[in-house]
Amino acid sequence: MNTEQQIEFDKIKEIWAELAVTGAAKKEIAEASVYLDEMELSSRLRDTTNSKRMIEKLGNPPLQDVTEIREILTEAGKGSCLTPYQLERVEKVLVVVERLKDYLGRGKQYENPLAYYDENLDELKDLREEICRQIRYEAVDDRATNTLFEIRTKIARAEEAVKQKAEQVIRNNKDCMADTYYTMRNGRICVPVKKEYRYRIPGSVIDKSASGNTVFVEPAALGKHYEELQMLRVEEENEVYQVLYTLTALVSDAIPSMEENMSMIEKLDFIFSKGKLSIDLDCTEPRINFARYISLKEARHPLMDRNINVPLNFELGNTGHPETKVGDDINGNRAETPERIRGIVITGPNTGGKTVAIKTVMINSYMAQCGLHVPCKEADICMNSNYLSDIGDGQNLSENLSTFSAHIKNVLEILKQVNKDSFVIMDELGSGTDPAEGMGIATAILEELKKSGANFLVTTHYPEIKEYADRTENIINARMTFDKETLMPTYRMVIGEAGESCAFYIADRLGMPEEMLKCAVAAAYGKKAVKNYRFHNNETIKEENTRKISRIKETHIDSRLGTKYNIGDSVMVYPDKKIGIVCEPINDKGVLRVQIADKKIYINHKRVKLHVKAEELYPEDYDFSIIFDSVENRKKRHDMERKYTEETISYDE
Repeated sequence: MNTEQQIEFDKIKEIWAELAVTGAAKKEIAEASVYLDEMELSSRLRDTTNSKRMIEKLGNPPLQDVTEIREILTEAGKGSCLTPYQLERVEKVLVVVERLKDYLGRGKQYENPLAYYDENLDELKDLREEICRQIRYEAVDDRATNTLFEIRTKIARAEEAVKQKAEQVIRNNKDCMADTYYTMRNGRICVPVKKEYRYRIPGSVIDKSASGNTVFVEPAALGKHYEELQMLRVEEENEVYQVLYTLTALVSDAIPSMEENMSMIEKLDFIFSKGKLSIDLDCTEPRINFARYISLKEARHPLMDRNINVPLNFELGNTGHPETKVGDDINGNRAETPERIRGIVITGPNTGGKTVAIKTVMINSYMAQCGLHVPCKEADICMNSNYLSDIGDGQNLSENLSTFSAHIKNVLEILKQVNKDSFVIMDELGSGTDPAEGMGIATAILEELKKSGANFLVTTHYPEIKEYADRTENIINARMTFDKETLMPTYRMVIGEAGESCAFYIADRLGMPEEMLKCAVAAAYGKKAVKNYRFHNNETIKEENTRKISRIKETHIDSRLGTKYNIGDSVMVYPDKKIGIVCEPINDKGVLRVQIADKKIYINHKRVKLHVKAEELYPEDYDFSIIFDSVENRKKRHDMERKYTEETISYDE
């Protein structure tokens, strides 16, 4: 039994999670369940309401996923040197903190309690400005320190000197060069020298062209410039690491404040995701009571299209007893009148909306107790200790469970867990077995639910259950309305009245003949009940052209043909008038096999004429394998008759 799946709250969670930004908020949404503490639930509902109001006034809050930042802070805490990329991520989070603090500050003008969470956010302005000044485009900026600026200036000059020296070598040795430009090979500046002039240019060969006609030489004259360049780059690297280690130390010192900032971002993300969900699903804040009372006005299932969904008006707790009131006794404890309705039995036609109705009531109650707003115009919902449901056939082939077995197994689990503070829904109570026995089981289940004191909604088609609900205290009937003229359900619930299945009316409108319908009514309610029904279809069922099974026609061959031709008979084959010898007699399809020259053919007996009988051509017990078989096969057969052999005999097709 998984109530969240049966009422489709798991799909609501998927929609809800898409509205969150941080991984922590998404995880909290996935694990969200009902709150059992009144104070905590009230606080969660207020958060949802306040977040919705702030979003409506100021738009969506500036939030960012902080999962990566937690990993970065862990590295900084271990003493590792952060990279420029990691430092920029820290700076971006601090920008988010600053914007979020400003967003919440603007909410104070509306006296929104959530706005005061800004006091828990630390902008760490000095750290952010220091990172912003020294790190840019995922690298340490030239102006991070005066020393780094001077070193990089010298590097630029040294690189320019190397290039000028290379150009000078090219100008002075034009006849030796394959091109007029220097090039980079393996990170070194080289000049393109023709292969035959390689030794006229002092230096090291770094690379050569694909054809081998050009070699790329690093001139020896560049050596001293390279030495200077390498020294400068070592100095640059040391200065860069000094900047990075300094910034890492600042980040490490700010870890406690950063952790608090991130926790607050994740908390606000979860809170604001509830407000976004309320806006997207057009929800309202529910009232919470402890009087076991549920009242929904224009309630919807949040997954249904609002343009076609018919809102549900529902009441459980004092249905049918408007004079019933809830108050406190002299000791200050909640008192209830004995007339309070605990269970509703809903009846009506198939596709009439019974299942949707009970799922709508439960998912509204469930969402409210999870601290969410509910998709209805107005709601007053009681807290429940647990939510129990039995919806769907539950058939499971892997566990060898039939529909009825699955229902009973689920119902027994429900009865083990139910108590006076539970909310239970059951669809098609007692279905999946013999109607009489199913009705009896359904009655027994209702009795147990009634004894538990739980609130419950059940759907059924059994007329006996309707009668049971009508005469039993604390249980009442309800029906889903149906338009008999249009054959369309109206999806409206009428509490206090039992419904009918409308199966006969539906069958009549869909073309079932009147005689069949009268037979059905008589079988269901007796012959006297037939006169109470008026049907419109007087036609009979007309047989239409249907597909038929086609079988292979059996061919009857004259039994005398089997002896007409024997093995060894000489025959003439038409129309070629070739002479052949029968090697297989006629089969049941009138076909025989004839050897002509060096091949064997299958041919219909009508194209063959006897030329000479076999007994006139060969002696008695003649071995025809001499004619029809190859020498190789005959040898193999001879070996098989004398001893065991793994040889096989092959025949021509």
